Amino acid sequence: MADRIADIWGARTPHAKDTPWPVRVDLHLDRDLTESDVDRWVQSACVLCSNGCGCDIAVKGGRMVGVRGRAGDVVNHGRMGPKGLYGSWQWNGRDRLTRPLVRRGGELVETDWDTAMELVVRRSRELLDEVGPLSHGFYTSGQLFLEEYYTLGVIGKAGLGTPHMDGNTRLCTATAAAAMKESFGSDGQPGSYSDIDSCDALFLFGHNMAETQTVLWSRVLDRLHGPDRPVVVAVDPRRTKVAEAAVESGGVHLAPLPGSNQALMNGLIRELIVNGWIDHDYVDAHTLGYDELAATVEPYTPEHVAGICRIDPDDLRRAARIFGTSGRVLSTVLQGFYQSHQATAASCQVNNLHLLRGLIGRPGCGILQMNGQPTAQNTRECGADGDLPGFRNWDNPEHVRELAELWKVDPLTIPHWAPPTHAMQLWRYAEQGSIRFLWISATNPAVSLPELPRVREILAKKDLFVVVQDGFRTETAEYADVVLPAALWGEKQGTFTNVNRTVHLSDKAVEPPGDARPDLDIFLDYAHRMDFRDRDGEPLVKWSDPVGAFEAWQECSRGRLCDYTGLSYDKLRGGSGIPWPCDDEHPDGCDRLYSDGVFPTHADVCEDFGHDLLTGGTISPEQYKAQRPDGRAFLKAAEYTPPPEQTDDDYPFLVTTGRTAYQFHTRTKTGRSRQLRRAAPEPWVELSVQDAAALGVAEGDLVRVESPRGHVKAPARVGRGRDGVVFVPFHYGYWDAEDGGHGRAANELTLTEWDPVSKQPLFKIAAARVTRLAEGTGPAPAPTTTASAPHDPASVPATTGEDDVHEDVAPTGPPPPPPTPDHTPHVPHAEGKG
Repeated sequence: MADRIADIWGARTPHAKDTPWPVRVDLHLDRDLTESDVDRWVQSACVLCSNGCGCDIAVKGGRMVGVRGRAGDVVNHGRMGPKGLYGSWQWNGRDRLTRPLVRRGGELVETDWDTAMELVVRRSRELLDEVGPLSHGFYTSGQLFLEEYYTLGVIGKAGLGTPHMDGNTRLCTATAAAAMKESFGSDGQPGSYSDIDSCDALFLFGHNMAETQTVLWSRVLDRLHGPDRPVVVAVDPRRTKVAEAAVESGGVHLAPLPGSNQALMNGLIRELIVNGWIDHDYVDAHTLGYDELAATVEPYTPEHVAGICRIDPDDLRRAARIFGTSGRVLSTVLQGFYQSHQATAASCQVNNLHLLRGLIGRPGCGILQMNGQPTAQNTRECGADGDLPGFRNWDNPEHVRELAELWKVDPLTIPHWAPPTHAMQLWRYAEQGSIRFLWISATNPAVSLPELPRVREILAKKDLFVVVQDGFRTETAEYADVVLPAALWGEKQGTFTNVNRTVHLSDKAVEPPGDARPDLDIFLDYAHRMDFRDRDGEPLVKWSDPVGAFEAWQECSRGRLCDYTGLSYDKLRGGSGIPWPCDDEHPDGCDRLYSDGVFPTHADVCEDFGHDLLTGGTISPEQYKAQRPDGRAFLKAAEYTPPPEQTDDDYPFLVTTGRTAYQFHTRTKTGRSRQLRRAAPEPWVELSVQDAAALGVAEGDLVRVESPRGHVKAPARVGRGRDGVVFVPFHYGYWDAEDGGHGRAANELTLTEWDPVSKQPLFKIAAARVTRLAEGTGPAPAPTTTASAPHDPASVPATTGEDDVHEDVAPTGPPPPPPTPDHTPHVPHAEGKG
């Protein structure tokens, strides 16, 4: 048995390049139970990061009692991470919402479903009559199921006709989608997890994979412990486990100052150009924009970049040489880029690096613009956010007409007269009073949005009718007019899609508690009570269960890049998840995209016509068509600009927020797990050794971090980060806080600014000052097993758990990867390529 708190990534199964990743099946059951005690196993996939690990849920006596990785799943080959093992089901039955709540006399009181839904529908109709659909806003999640997102998207876009729809995916994955649209013409990951098995070099840009996708990092570790190991390059201001692996593998740890990523990327690209590490044949045949890119990056010499980023110029040269001379390179990107300054611009430069060398669409040659949540891909695909369903283009009248025909509504009903409302603007409209009905589902913005004092003021507005749909009484629920109790994972049925486009089925294992309902049933109830109709007088939403919703979505996806028509519940049940596109001609799905260098940039199929990366200004259809992309990718360029908030004498530190391996989002599930709570129970503040010494702060001392917007008080971890940068984990809110103040959540500090293209908030840069308040009573509650490890390991007790996970190494052979097509389905062939 293994202690998977102490050993996050589990036992090693080393393997060589171009050989399959061995199987290791991880199993964790409730105390005193064995596999023979389990009544039945129910197929699912984990929803506590974006990796999408296939698993089975153990059920005994009508209760979830454990999880087991699925050996035959292409994503995880049987493995699970600590959050999946210890946080998937342990919250089951603990202080759940079991009945609807409505506000009476300023208090939330229990009621029945009819009373709650009639109140929601009455207010909805009143505002539609008084103001119209622009009075309605929907703010959803990256943790519902595909069927629920699509139903919500149809309700909002075709039933109500409101453009005010977005999700908390805006906070974590919007830049992933934006960067792929800008470079490749459409959302959709080009690469695959299987590229880890074949790469010669692995670049992680702002991606602490060791904590955010622990099973994926296990896959990397197994390559690093085998022969022909890849060289790793880590871009991160903190000394993470990824950074340590970079140094140990002979690679580089680049630790740029937060907010300077674009300068760093321009410097890397310049090094490729000046050293001749460019595949000019590929660039000429498959890209546009090389001359402008080369001119833009020319001033970014290693010395110039070093002055901006405060790094060693030779480290930049070394990293560029690794990228420029390695045969196969895989790059991953996440929040260190997405939530920072010039997010889309910097993420596009990662795409540029691969396009310049033609390293895309082949084994070991790929890009993973990562997601932060398990079903964020579905939010974007299905139109529950600011996108049209099926990766359709808001500015393409034919795409709007296709949806209008599918839904049998007037095209003018679908709100395409202006860009859709992104989350940050949606909340501003609520603040200004134009949005007066706000439905929040499966997310906790009272902890997760930036500048929380402002968010609390918005939620408390008397003229804003707030509906909160959740499994727990969260900090956000406390501001609601109506709270709807929702079924959670294992209590409902549906499908969802992970980072590398793999679709999984999650079957229902147990009944939800009390009167809680699946989110799909709640949305269907609203649609029925509102009596939304199509142009023929028939119900707009024609399905009544998950299977019907999935089949409706299949028709919406038909012929698009994210084609699901070759999938079904029966096909997904029993085996592995399958990556889209999957149709009759590609029944096993597609592992990689764009192997022939032809991209979905043709004006008839592209999802977006693009933007100016500096200003966010849109490119018109006419301007786009004049470029004649016709299947070629875009090499988008941008100069570096200073971030909107910088340090000064009053606020001399930069605060960056992030995750720990043991908690997820605002801890509504993981905070109720005994093992995970013990590993990371409370927030902390990380300081470098030099900064701590200058402030007179020792390990565990209570400190106050204050920005122009708010403050956080927590014990100090004297860690291993770079000087001038303070790290605060963002998971911790107030539902389990002992005092009633607001000095615990990292987003008390962050600012209301966002990227001009992706509209993703800048969580990674906030100016602050740090003050020592009191001597500590012990070490900070930060884990010792992660990037939050202390500078002096001997001074802090090690983070440990129990020997309670069974790891079965190589019980069977690994599953084969899906095929990679010669040409990506539903992407028009380029001229001269047949």
